[in-house]
This record gives sequence, structure tokens and C-alpha cells, in this order.
Amino acid sequence: MAHSGRELLICRRALASDLGRRLRLTGAAAFSIAVGTALLLLGSVTGVSTSEAQEQVPIDERAQTTPFPHFWEQMFGSGRAILTLRDSYRDDLRAVKRTTEFKYVRFHAILHDEVGVYSEDQHGNPVYNFSYVDQIYDGLLKDGVRPVVEISFMPKKLAFNPDALHPFWYKQNVSPPKSLEAWDALMTHFAQHLVERYGVDEVSQWYFEVWNEPNIDFWNGIPRKQSYFELYAHTARALKAVSPRLRVGGPATAAAAWVDDFLKYDAANHVPVDFVSSHGYADDTVQNLFATNEDIPMDDRVCRAIAKVRGQIKASPMPNLPLFWTEWNVQGMDESRDTIFVGPAVANTVRQCDGNVTMMSFWTFSDVFEEGGPIPKPFEGEFGLRAKGGINKPSYYGFELLHHLGDQRLANASKNVIVTTSIAGDLLIAAWNLVDPGRHGAARTMELIFQGVSANANVTLQRVDSKHGNVLPRYAAMGKPVDPTPGQVEQLNRETALPPAEQTHLTNGKLELQLEPNALVLVKISR
Repeated sequence: MAHSGRELLICRRALASDLGRRLRLTGAAAFSIAVGTALLLLGSVTGVSTSEAQEQVPIDERAQTTPFPHFWEQMFGSGRAILTLRDSYRDDLRAVKRTTEFKYVRFHAILHDEVGVYSEDQHGNPVYNFSYVDQIYDGLLKDGVRPVVEISFMPKKLAFNPDALHPFWYKQNVSPPKSLEAWDALMTHFAQHLVERYGVDEVSQWYFEVWNEPNIDFWNGIPRKQSYFELYAHTARALKAVSPRLRVGGPATAAAAWVDDFLKYDAANHVPVDFVSSHGYADDTVQNLFATNEDIPMDDRVCRAIAKVRGQIKASPMPNLPLFWTEWNVQGMDESRDTIFVGPAVANTVRQCDGNVTMMSFWTFSDVFEEGGPIPKPFEGEFGLRAKGGINKPSYYGFELLHHLGDQRLANASKNVIVTTSIAGDLLIAAWNLVDPGRHGAARTMELIFQGVSANANVTLQRVDSKHGNVLPRYAAMGKPVDPTPGQVEQLNRETALPPAEQTHLTNGKLELQLEPNALVLVKISR
């Protein structure tokens, strides 16, 4: 790879806070935009036209459909294993589970020394302890979520270099093992314990992903790629020796890297692989993702990277492997991940990625997250759907709207809608007006033109925009408490909860929407 781990980390984690302070609107400009969008919202609620439609979207309810599994909400990422034992983590997990019904969660560092899995006695013999592992997985299963077991990082007593610590606050060890035989024994005991405790029928529904982003500074084996492939082979074979039903995959790389070489290695060496995983963020650079200097907008990069990897899988000796995108997020400049931008950005990503990926794991569902240390206050542009204290961000409500889309998709040429149908035959449409952080977008008028439904059919509308599901103004009005009390959190979540759907109807088979910048609207026409 032509990049370093630090470059990628800067892209993802520093860009939001550093650029955000330079790109914020002045108070006067923000007030002007707020007044303008408030006037436009009158049109969206009443159905009154404010201007000629800027986009007309034909929708034929009788058009052919394709399956539309909710691949964007079946798995979520989170920080690291030990955090799952906290009430705050579990509260956030339950809240997001209620909204999205997600099935899997992925996190780092199940083998970190703070979990206490591996040690050695005075003679250098291994000592295994799965007490915290049991508490971690028991808690997840109790809440109806299964783990994607990211097998990381290296216990210090097993590390070739005990001092190979990553700069993250929790200082995980990124060294290879001092002995691959000892690593194999750890993997065997780990898998055997899980099967004995939970049963093979349960554990065979989990996924085991070997390491995290070994192509950057989360792995310091030499040479980096070949040493990781060797670690993967040992891990996969050890797990499969416990039960061939256990599902294992990788390479879990940053920036869509190594997949073609990984699959060639596995095929040539008869190494088992049940799924492919990789990562890519909207603000990863084009050079890192594609090794080119193309001009690819950030809004398109994740799905372009997924398409690249999907093509590599199809060209491999294992062309039908599932693809899990086990980390991704929208661009993070201007602290945009705390804003209403996330909803339409996620919707646009879903629109583009549909058909190329099995599951996408949004990083992360919660700001119970400590890569840079404990988060000092809410709303610093972190990744999660819930801010410090359990405050629902606009992204939380954006995922709530998208959850209600149907499970069959109708093809549509617009880049600003997803059209679906439900099992009950309802039409469910997501529509949005995506404006990237730092840009001054305008409100847009969209006219939906329906065929195959009653010309005056009843319609319901729900939306996330500056006035709906947006906690930031209310948090500011509260005085931006650094450590909000439970009562303040409850008030913020109550005041920003999405209200009952607006009721309206088609007029001559048409529906006009007024979409302010970064509005996301769910349209439902019941059969």
C-alpha cells in the first residue's frame, strides 16, 4: 500500500474536528438559512407549491421489483469488547436495536489484556480465562444481538513484541504472536469454550473475522501482508478444526485493500474462507481506495470501493463469497456526523451499494467509544448514532426512517430516492436533498408522479430535517451541558422524537415535496 496507517486515521478521526472549526457558518448566515427553510417547510406540510418542481420522479407501482434486504442495518460496529459490559453501552445497544432490529455487532479487542483471556504461569505455560468473554457474549445474546467476533488484538504474554502498542488510548498490542503454535492453541481453546458454552448451533450463526485493518498500523508483522495471511491461515484452520460449521473470513483491511491477493493466497493454499470483509469510509482518499487520481466525490467512494471488491471476488476462484463491509461511515468534516447530513448520506449510500454487498456495518452505533480517550462532552463529531449520555442524534432518526422501507425495490433513475414495496403492498419511498458539509445548498422541490395507484391516494410523511429529529438546537438552548443529567437526556430525546406521521393525499396522482438541505423524508402510500 502507498499509504500509512496514520494517514487513514487522520482522514477519519481528525478531519471532522479540525476542518469543522474552520467551516462553521456565522450566526447571521445560520439565522438566514433557518428562516428560509422554515418558510419552505410550510409548503412541504400543506402540499402548497412554492415553485416549479426541480425534479420530477415517475413511480410506477406495477414495475418489476428486486429483493431489497436491509443490508445497511443488520450489523453495527462499536468500540472495543470491554465497553460492552457498561450500562451506557448496553442502553445504547437496546435503543438502536429497537429502531433498526439489527442482528450483529462487531467490536475490537476481545483478546486485549483488559479482557483477561490469556496469560502464562511461571513456567511459561498458557493460562486461559474466559470469564469476561462469557459476560460480554451473554449480554449481547440476552439483548438479541449476535457477535461478529473480530479476533484481535495480541495478548502481551503471547506477543513477539510486548511493547508494540498502538497509539489509541487503550494501547492494544499489534504484534504478531511469538509462537504460531501457541496462537493455534489459543484459538482452539477459545472456539471450544464458545461451542461448549453456547452450543454449535448458536456459534455457527456467528462470524469470526481475523484481525482489524492489518494493512495499516494495527498489525506490525513483517512483511505485513504475508505475515497476516499466515496468521489468517492458522486462525481459520484452528477454528474449523473445532467445528467446520464455524464461519471465518477476512482480510478486514482498511481502504478496500488486499482482497484479490487474499483470495489468491487462500485458494492456492487451500485455506478456508466463508466471507470477505473490508473497510472504506467516505473520507478515505481516492489514492488510498483506488490507487488512482480520479475525481470521485466523497458521497460515491464507499460504494465505488465496494463495487471494486465485489469485482475482485467475482474474478477469484471463490466468486460467490458474501461481502461484509465491516466498517464505514459518511464523511466527517464540520462535525457532520452529529448533524442531519447523515440521514440522506446513508440513504444515498444504500441506493448505490444495493446488490453489491451482503452486510454493511456502520461505524458506530454509539459514542461509548474511547479510541482517543473518554469522550468529554456530547457532539464532537464522533461516529455514533447516540451521543454521550444516550442522546439520540439526527442519524438515529435517519436510520429509524430507513428501517421502514420495504423489502422489494422498484428501479428508479433518480439519484435522490429509493422506491420500495412492503409485504402488505404499501409503497414506501425515501426522498432526500443531500448537501455535503461546508457547502451552501438550497431547498429543492421534488414532484413524485405515480402510476398504478389511486389518483387521490392517502399519503403519510415522516421527516428528519432541521425541525424534526434534530437535537442540536435543543442542546444549544439547554446551554450545551458537558455532562448532561439523565433528566436532560430524557428531555432531549422526548423533544426530538419523531412526531406522528403527517397525513396528506395525492393530487391527480402527484405529490410535491419541499426538501430543505439535508432533509430525509419517508413517504408511505398504503394499499
